[in-house]
Amino acid sequence: MRCDQTQAWTALLAHAAQFKDFDLHTAFAADAQRAEGLSQSAPHVFADLSKNHTDTATEALLIELARQTGLAAHRDAMFRGEPINNTEGRAVMHWLLRQPEGSLTGNLTAPLQQVHDTLKPMLAFAEQVRGDTHITDVVNIGIGGSDLGPQMAVLALQDFVIPGKRFHFVSNVDGHELAGVLKGLKAENTLFLIASKTFTTIETMTNARSALAWFQAQGGTDVARHFAALTTNVAAAGQMGITTTFGFWDWVGGRYSLWSAIGLPVAIAIGAKGFRELLAGAHAMDQHFQAAPLEENLPVRLGLLDVWYRNFLNCTSRSIAPYHSALRRLPAYLQQLEMESNGKRVDRIGHALPYGTSPVLWGEPGTNGQHAYFQMLHQGTDVVPLEFMAVKKPTHSLKDHHELLLANVIAQAQALMLGQADEGGHKHFPGNRPSTFLLLDELTPASLGALIALQEHRVFVSGSVWGINSFDQWGVELGKVLAKDIHARILSGQTEGLDASSAALLQRVRQG
Repeated sequence: MRCDQTQAWTALLAHAAQFKDFDLHTAFAADAQRAEGLSQSAPHVFADLSKNHTDTATEALLIELARQTGLAAHRDAMFRGEPINNTEGRAVMHWLLRQPEGSLTGNLTAPLQQVHDTLKPMLAFAEQVRGDTHITDVVNIGIGGSDLGPQMAVLALQDFVIPGKRFHFVSNVDGHELAGVLKGLKAENTLFLIASKTFTTIETMTNARSALAWFQAQGGTDVARHFAALTTNVAAAGQMGITTTFGFWDWVGGRYSLWSAIGLPVAIAIGAKGFRELLAGAHAMDQHFQAAPLEENLPVRLGLLDVWYRNFLNCTSRSIAPYHSALRRLPAYLQQLEMESNGKRVDRIGHALPYGTSPVLWGEPGTNGQHAYFQMLHQGTDVVPLEFMAVKKPTHSLKDHHELLLANVIAQAQALMLGQADEGGHKHFPGNRPSTFLLLDELTPASLGALIALQEHRVFVSGSVWGINSFDQWGVELGKVLAKDIHARILSGQTEGLDASSAALLQRVRQG
């Protein structure tokens, strides 16, 4: 049943109407156990949900909404390998990429074996590159999920990255990005990884051809040694002289592909053992999502909280504030994960929705954000739920840095909640601003894997409740089609049939 047709939805609307005067300070004063009752641990992640605009009645109604919309059945269908991506007729099995070998039976036995038959040679190749002292630079060329995930993970796990090798990520078709990377490289010391499932993605292939031309212009001749492809189109890769390829499957969506061959740069960076730990952390969260009761299921609680803010408290965005510099690309990664998955205006059978879906995700690492956009979070006219992420133990030995960092993140959550009175107005902080606090003991391959899987499943939960297909992205395709037409027109100058604005812009960019 679609969420807005359930009794729980009606009850939540009434609950929200009574909730408009909710005050966090009062809620804590009235319930000495609130922090403990609205917190929980999951694999590698501790979550404090107590500073959100919810109470036990809210959570109970949201859990009932999950039951009435069939969330558990939808989740179980995904883990059985059923084609829940109904618009493309595909299963959704990114979770299978981190499933231990030989652990499943039935219809999933063969695909799981295929996963490990690809994983083993991929990790062997990663170890080979790690041991090749002539390769000092690895350049990953991809876009979207073929760039954001690997880039985020390599940066996040920088303390585990092999010394003596530098990692570069090129995604933008803007030649300034690739040219800037190539300036500091030597052909004989560089490995290029071309990440494109079909080997037809226009941005990726444009960059790949330019990288190949640069390599050859620099005197490079051994393309087979210096280029590898992460693709299913082995023939197209072969036409470029690329003989090392690692594939993946149509049940792996781009924004969920970090765990597949797309993760090769991560495997080179942190090694086969580290990559397996990344998979194991994610698998632990998969098991929690599958087995924990809905009331104690962290992805479920976070996803339902997102629905509560979006549809009942009219919050249209969520800010992400990771208080760890290594997680600086996490907000961008989560933008794609959630907004491409749940930025939909129709339900699974194509009917227009009368309610909002994906919020806008945005953010920067703390403490940088405090000196940029936190002013608006504290004193702006809009209430924006904020998600803090922090790591208990640092990997550096600089005195008092980490203690100061942790003091800042805890203080910001406190300040958002408590506010500050001021009769003059300008120094008045209204407080009562909601936040979630996610805490890792350490930032390791395993804890990062768990954190990312948590976010994947959370997006699944909200999308399932909203009744949308979180696993297609037709909105991305239209711009690609139109760009091919405009590109040809820029080269030819032909404007016939264009709208007036596009024609005028095309003529202007062609002017000398």
